[in-house]
Amino acid sequence: MNSLEIGDDCLVLSQRLAEWVTRAPTLEEDVALANLSLDLLGQARALLSRVGDEDELAYLRGPGEFRNCLLVEQPNGDFAHTVVRHLLYTSFLFELYGAHPQDDVAAKGVKEIAYHRDYAALWTRRLGLGTEESHRRMTSALDALWPFTAELFAEDAGPARGGRAGLRGAWEEYVGAVLGEAGLTVPQGSPQRYGGRRGEHTGHLSALLDEMQALHRAHQGATW
Repeated sequence: MNSLEIGDDCLVLSQRLAEWVTRAPTLEEDVALANLSLDLLGQARALLSRVGDEDELAYLRGPGEFRNCLLVEQPNGDFAHTVVRHLLYTSFLFELYGAHPQDDVAAKGVKEIAYHRDYAALWTRRLGLGTEESHRRMTSALDALWPFTAELFAEDAGPARGGRAGLRGAWEEYVGAVLGEAGLTVPQGSPQRYGGRRGEHTGHLSALLDEMQALHRAHQGATW
């Protein structure tokens, strides 16, 4: 498991979820999304600390130095977009962590991510089977985010299950089942996008980092 790539994934997705605080559809979801964000932040810290100084890695790198996948940097959009993004990514992370039971971060994190995946699946069913408008928004979110899914499995080096590509079957089975239960259809023929693992990101990451890193960069070396 590549600690830098997955650590960057968790850090960026944590920041995205934190953007919902005070903006979520209900107070209950405000608290839930904040807790999901904190879970991912803890995993990011543990993974990035293996690579170097976690604060420097989080706050002093530019966009081209980050190795997160493109999916997690996509904007929150409406609640449907956030739910779909979380379903697609945490279903991948659940399989990845499960393939590395000997890794202490994965062994602990898989229990947290199981809840994340269940949370996203529950909301996928609710919104997919809800009103005509909620179904439309979920379909729109799937169409927008599906092109970023192949990158999750692009790196095929690893000791378990033939690397990340070996995780795709279980991921497709789970995600496909949830979508089917929600009355949603997997998009077909969507051109896939890559580049995040090489540091080639969308402009969305730059905007996210501008906000996340502003205080640290303004007061480098400060202690509290």
